[in-house]
Amino acid sequence: MAAEGPTRAFGWRVYGLGVMAIAVLCLVRGDFDPGQPVPKAFPARAALAYVAGAYMLIAAGVLQWRRTVAWGAAALTAYYTLVVVILMGGRSILRHASEYLAYSNTAGQVAIAAGGLIVFASHAAIDAPLAGRLTWVGQKVFGLCALLFGGAHFLYMNLTAPLVPSWLPPSQVFWGYATGVAHLAAGLAILSGVQARLAAILLTIMFASFTPLVHLPMLIADPSNQGVWTENAANLAYTGVAWVVADSLARSRRQKPAA
Repeated sequence: MAAEGPTRAFGWRVYGLGVMAIAVLCLVRGDFDPGQPVPKAFPARAALAYVAGAYMLIAAGVLQWRRTVAWGAAALTAYYTLVVVILMGGRSILRHASEYLAYSNTAGQVAIAAGGLIVFASHAAIDAPLAGRLTWVGQKVFGLCALLFGGAHFLYMNLTAPLVPSWLPPSQVFWGYATGVAHLAAGLAILSGVQARLAAILLTIMFASFTPLVHLPMLIADPSNQGVWTENAANLAYTGVAWVVADSLARSRRQKPAA
């Protein structure tokens, strides 16, 4: 029995656009995405950065077409899991094992890999039980990533609070903690299965709100800041991943047999 075919959901398209944005920035800068820590002295680093950027751009572009979405998702999942998370992120964690930031930064790359896995499972011509297991793994991994994102808000409030618009009442610190709690609550809900889809939907909305409230104003204020461009692209990818998780939870609920 083949897995359920493509749905009318748009989360996977937003996910693909986010990765395409990351890839374009890599090609423009001739460098790896900051979330992909490659040593400066690594042999042929610049050439490899172009190869990685082209690979991500092509895979994310292929993902935008229904007939090839499973191939694009598989390519992105393989790259982010084997190369970015295991080789790059694993090395970073080993070198900075006592620093929480190493784990939360790697979680961003893990989340993109999880999104690709879910997109693959929902579009590939594979058995429904296998598709369900892969989707479940992707959902739970993303839930863990949400917990790590939330913890970073609390541990690095000095970095989080300044990102909040100063005009937003009651205070920047309040919203820094509030968004941290929201990440933690969403992660727990997705991991436990209690109101998981609602949590994923609200997390998608929160990620999407970061663009007009935080990232775009920063980009307008300093359009030459490469870090801000990167934050915009990454946030689009995270919005897509959360949307993909919400879509997959809706399918899981529809497919659940009646008691």
